[in-house]
Amino acid sequence: MPVSLIVGLAAALLSTILVNLAYVREQGAVSGLPDLSLRHPLRSARLLLSSRAWLAGFGMEGGGFGLYVLALALAPLALVQSVGAGGLGVLAVATSRLTHRRLGRHEVVGSAIAVAGLALLAVSLSGGDVRGARGSAPAIVLWLALTAAAGALVLAAGRRLMPRAVAEGIAGGLFFAVGDVSTKIVTQGGARLLFAIPLIGGYLIGTSLLQIGYQSGTALTVAGLGTLATNAVPIAAGTVVLDERVPSGALGVVRVLAFTAVTAGAILLARPETDRRARAPEA
Repeated sequence: MPVSLIVGLAAALLSTILVNLAYVREQGAVSGLPDLSLRHPLRSARLLLSSRAWLAGFGMEGGGFGLYVLALALAPLALVQSVGAGGLGVLAVATSRLTHRRLGRHEVVGSAIAVAGLALLAVSLSGGDVRGARGSAPAIVLWLALTAAAGALVLAAGRRLMPRAVAEGIAGGLFFAVGDVSTKIVTQGGARLLFAIPLIGGYLIGTSLLQIGYQSGTALTVAGLGTLATNAVPIAAGTVVLDERVPSGALGVVRVLAFTAVTAGAILLARPETDRRARAPEA
């Protein structure tokens, strides 16, 4: 296994730990602020920037993003995102410790499955092609446009069909996915630096939606659903539009099982029932 790949995946693991801890701190800070809204971006930005607790969490998230960029420069997108999906276990444990709430059975199972997925991913790296690929620029643009459109659709229609925190978590995650895929493309340099435009837009909208969602849901629900979308979409993009190859034979089967496990673990950890149970004592 190339040393650069080991460094890249180690950076991805440290990144997801920092980011998920930051989500918990941001949610704790935002829940005590006046209502945030996309309709009043300047007012919302002032409220966030006036909170030292939120700035501390956002600073941690920024450090995690720096490690994420390093990881993408050294490792394929699908592998980095799989490590990120497994990091939901970190989010679950941090939420339990900081809010003094016991994890539910499905959260414990989800954490175990996510960790098992990371173990399978490590096994699959013992052979096969682990190099990244460039992919077709038009196909990448189309993928980003469809992802952004899906996020907008969830935001517009989802609030009528599901709890607000769930809709904003999913939509925020989809816009984050736009930023994640764009970040991978930007690391390829050259004319692809233009993908910095959807990178900034995706992260700006995604971050805003998560902060708003935190005011009506727990970090595990909002950031959990966001992380599910943020990781699942780029994992698929790695194979579909970036031409990242899956190993052949038994290692290929193990790699697919790893992707499936981290996604299944994310789904269990992000079940909205967690939010309602956590808020029941307050009611």
